[in-house]
Amino acid sequence: QVQLVESGGGLVQPGGSLRLSCAASGLAFSTYTLGWFRQAPGKERKFVGAIKWSGPTIYHAASVKGRFTISRDNAKNTVYLQMNSLAPEDTAVYSCAARGPSLELSGAASEYEYWGQGTQVTVSS
Repeated sequence: QVQLVESGGGLVQPGGSLRLSCAASGLAFSTYTLGWFRQAPGKERKFVGAIKWSGPTIYHAASVKGRFTISRDNAKNTVYLQMNSLAPEDTAVYSCAARGPSLELSGAASEYEYWGQGTQVTVSS
C-alpha cells in the first residue's frame, strides 16, 4: 500500500520560511516523479513544483519560482519543499503527489497517481 505523509506545515509570519517534508512508503521511490500542489480555501488546486525521478530536473510554478525549492532524498524516501519569503497568498493546504515509475515532470494533478493527505500552511501576522 502506497502512503505519502506530509509534515512541517504551520503558522508563519509574512517573510518567514517553512520546510515541508513528504515521506513515502510502498513504492520504488527513486523511480517516481514527485510533485507539490496547494489548495487555498474556495479555490482550485494549483501546481507548485515537481522533481523528476532521475533528478535533478526540477520545475517550479512561476508564482513560487525563486522562493520555493524542491529537493529529494532517495535514501530517506522523502521529498522536501523549502519555502522562503512566504506571503499571505501562499496560505493553503499543501499536498505531495507521486507519478511513475520513470515518468516525466508534469504540472497536471490528474497525472499523479498517489497523493498525501496534505498539511496546512498559514501565513499571517
